[in-house]
Amino acid sequence: MNFRYTAVTDKGEKREGVIEAVNRELAISGLQRRGLIVTSVKTEQESKKWFEITLFEKVPMKEVVILSRQMSTLFEAQVSALKAFSLLAGNTENKLLARKMNQIVSDLQAGSSIAGALSKHSDVFSDFYVNMVRAGEESGKLTQVFTFLADYLDRQYALTSKTKHALVYPAFVIGIFIVVMVLMFTVVVPKLSAIILESGQEIPFYTKIVLWISDFLVRYGIFLFIFVLLGFGYIFRLARSKKGKALLDETKLNVPILGNLFRKVYLARIADNMDTMLSAGIPIVRAIEITGNVVGNKRYQEILKQAMESVKAGKSFSQSIEIHKEIPKIMPQIIRVGEETGSMGQILKMLAKFYKREVDEAVDTLVGLIEPFMIISLGLGVGLLLVSVLVPIYNIAGGIQ
Repeated sequence: MNFRYTAVTDKGEKREGVIEAVNRELAISGLQRRGLIVTSVKTEQESKKWFEITLFEKVPMKEVVILSRQMSTLFEAQVSALKAFSLLAGNTENKLLARKMNQIVSDLQAGSSIAGALSKHSDVFSDFYVNMVRAGEESGKLTQVFTFLADYLDRQYALTSKTKHALVYPAFVIGIFIVVMVLMFTVVVPKLSAIILESGQEIPFYTKIVLWISDFLVRYGIFLFIFVLLGFGYIFRLARSKKGKALLDETKLNVPILGNLFRKVYLARIADNMDTMLSAGIPIVRAIEITGNVVGNKRYQEILKQAMESVKAGKSFSQSIEIHKEIPKIMPQIIRVGEETGSMGQILKMLAKFYKREVDEAVDTLVGLIEPFMIISLGLGVGLLLVSVLVPIYNIAGGIQ
């Protein structure tokens, strides 16, 4: 059981964090053995305020990038790990990260390694991050490792951000289009339909369709809205399940145009991860395993899992991945050159840069195609709707004259 505590040192410094113990008494004893004067010990559930909504609490990747750079600077200045984490915990604006940093400080005081303390917070520090730090502790190169991590996370943040931002604009335009059409069908068209129906003239087929849609939305729009919300809720819940996530990841790779973009994102991530870990001295089998866990797609995770087993059996990494259609033929061919020449790290670094450049170009092309297409679609949709109701009204006005 985890207990959140508040305590002070013999110098009067305040300490907050979380300690794991069987019961409250053992938690207090453990804190006292650390030389702390305990002022409060509560279970994590008891310590939560009624207004805390942890569902929306998270640590942005940018915060972890900044943290890694600061850690690198502090280690370079010969500051101890305990002092470094204590300093950063007191100067972190993100409340969730500050709490976690305090917990890390407590674990370090209890004798835990840095990697061991970080591994308890997998929602912030991934397996990749923890294993890089562990490699740095074992090799005595923590300063370089935290610099590697900051650079790596910065690259991943830029790559992910650009991909997401490319989808924001079309999503915004589609949202505006839907809102405009719904307002037209529920507010404007019903007023005009009364004039059209009262005229008694022959109504064009396309106008009948528009009037039917308008009538349906006015009568049953609220039920349709609830149905859509429930549908999104079901999809969201399905996407969080193991089976649903696998289906979503497979769909991402098969969507026209976007599928190719996602493939390049995952390939860039694989090459960058492998390069960073091999540079830190992590064995290739472990590097493949960790990369599979953090690549972000179930299909590529399965590919890397199979590759790991093949490498264990004696095959090279290039031979292990070339059998999969999701891996472009050029990738294992180039990696094979690195394996034969002993320059695997440089080859992977080159591949990471190549695929990142491919992603940038694909995103720029996608945005360039989407913008005019969306604007034209919005104009045509509204234009056809207006023509469907205004032509009959024009005919009425002509008949009156």
